[in-house]
Amino acid sequence: MATAETPWQAVALSIFPDMFPGPLGMSLAGTALKDGAWSLQVEDIRAHALDKHHSVDDAPFGGGPGLVMRPDVLDTAVLAAKTKTQGELPFIYLTPRGRPLSQKRVQELAEGPGVMVLCGRFEGVDERVLDEHEAEEISLGDFVLSGGETAALALFDACVRLLPGVMGSPESLSDESFERGLLEYPHYTRPQSWSERDVPEVLLSGHHANIEAWRLEQAEAVTRERRPDLWELYTTNKN
Repeated sequence: MATAETPWQAVALSIFPDMFPGPLGMSLAGTALKDGAWSLQVEDIRAHALDKHHSVDDAPFGGGPGLVMRPDVLDTAVLAAKTKTQGELPFIYLTPRGRPLSQKRVQELAEGPGVMVLCGRFEGVDERVLDEHEAEEISLGDFVLSGGETAALALFDACVRLLPGVMGSPESLSDESFERGLLEYPHYTRPQSWSERDVPEVLLSGHHANIEAWRLEQAEAVTRERRPDLWELYTTNKN
């Protein structure tokens, strides 16, 4: 668990270290980083290359397109990163073949000491380094990115915003999508009438019980329509 002396640690291993902190250096996450609520360490994988060309990849055994990141180079980078962290962090490799990332897993990571993320490139990384360091393979969704850096930024952001004090009001987190097993209800603000569309009357009533009932109804409706998988799980747990 992160403490005042040891803030939550985000560690990225990448061949493009300049991609960090990227958007996490701005807004609430950026302020929290400057204030020491969390820390960021980026290990340049190329700095651990074994040749003068700083090669980090090679052709795959068995043939096939593309290149694979070498286990010897990656292992040296991982070990170097571990010597600079406080305690042992979960080691994560972000890949489309991983288990889908859930809000529950994000909460678990945010409540721990931090997370170390290996950012893959090319066709992927040698399986042996994942086995050696007991990597947890996680997927952000059924799509493919050019590299793991963008996915790492998303994972860090999801965790950092849950750290105490980062978002300001704890109540703002409890109503978000997935917190109750549902997608979030729709939001409205001023002006009350816009483009011939009016704010639902119930939100103007000041009747908190009716407003909460309406929001739950809307959250259930949008979940049932857009995420039947979540809806099935929600109704099973509800019953």
